[in-house]
Amino acid sequence: MGATLTALAGFAAWYVVLTILMGSFRMSRMVSAGKAANSFAVNGSDLPGFGERVTRARDNCYETLPIFGALVLVAYASNQLAVTDPLAMWVLWARIGQSVTHLISTSVPAVLIRANLFFAQALIYLYWSYRLLA
Repeated sequence: MGATLTALAGFAAWYVVLTILMGSFRMSRMVSAGKAANSFAVNGSDLPGFGERVTRARDNCYETLPIFGALVLVAYASNQLAVTDPLAMWVLWARIGQSVTHLISTSVPAVLIRANLFFAQALIYLYWSYRLLA
């Protein structure tokens, strides 16, 4: 498996890890605080601190995974993985870095780090789009 498909599988796996982390946190709140399973806010706003951060980090993944997946699909279907292979793992590491930073802190420096990691991903997606359409 090449870099692009490895990165796509890694991105999906990271999403699953964050989903399990979020679910585990919510289950612990059900047990420790008696919170009803159907009472959690979708955006995590009712779980201040880590609960809200893990929810948002997970949501950030599913908001961008379709872009990554679509570009990989186009590259694969058009036999242009040479366009995406060189930067694919950078997308994955930037995504993981963005999520981990989000889990750790919402301080101004952390938000700036997250923003730069997101911007790096967006620039790679834009570059790929241009190259795949050219």
